[in-house]
Amino acid sequence: MRIQVSRTGGFAGIARRREIDTEGRADAAAWHALAEEALRSAGDAPPTGVPDGFRYAITVGNRTVYCADPDLTGAQRTLISRVLKEGA
Repeated sequence: MRIQVSRTGGFAGIARRREIDTEGRADAAAWHALAEEALRSAGDAPPTGVPDGFRYAITVGNRTVYCADPDLTGAQRTLISRVLKEGA
């Protein structure tokens, strides 16, 4: 399963995109559980967010959802952080 995170906005307006492919990973089940939890509370349309805040598009498989600072859930914040840090 591919998990992609795209981040836009912020003060500088620099976009960032990373993805993780969980296939064959020993921790794939943990990634899947985290992704499922993160998707549960996200919307199907981009939120307004706040000025200079980050907005995120999370794609898991063929589903894309949207969320924005400061209204991220703990699962969304963790997933976004991990994908942006560990992803290619």
